Amino acid sequence: MMRAILVGILVVMAASVGWLTFNWYHQQNSGEAYGAPFALVDSHGQPITQAAFRDQPTILFFGFTHCPEVCPTTLFELDGWLKELGPDAKDMKAYFITIDPERDTPEVMNSFLSNFSSRITGISGSPDKVWAMAKAFNIYFRKVETDGGDYTMDHTASVILLNRKGDFAGTIAYGESGKAALAKLKRLEAGA
Repeated sequence: MMRAILVGILVVMAASVGWLTFNWYHQQNSGEAYGAPFALVDSHGQPITQAAFRDQPTILFFGFTHCPEVCPTTLFELDGWLKELGPDAKDMKAYFITIDPERDTPEVMNSFLSNFSSRITGISGSPDKVWAMAKAFNIYFRKVETDGGDYTMDHTASVILLNRKGDFAGTIAYGESGKAALAKLKRLEAGA
């Protein structure tokens, strides 16, 4: 009896590993980029779709302009990394996608980002479309009411890296060392 149970467990485990392997292989070879199709507006008022994330290494950061610490720090660091990489980062595109589209219009995003870098493009749009995009990229976000009727946003604080095909290539965690971040960006640029 015990042997039959062990054989049954092994069969279930083998089937699970097979399904996971098939699913991973299908995702890798489906030709579909990470995330989902979207149609939003960049910080210059121009339409932008998922096609912008292909044919070059891409850096994505989801946040909001009223963020007191995480977003300004990350954008400042991102600008510094791009400057330090210099010509090695010439093909990289960087995007700051709002998770607070009710306040972060393209004009607000453009003004906010001008304080950090001309290399980082903002993305905004209607709340339902922005939030659908964030969910497609597995971004956690939640509106948190504060005193006085205002609010802030909790959100994922990692930077997402996409390769030239638009596939997921890794993350840079908030607070990760500059040395580690630069190494990841160099690998991203090299296509490794």
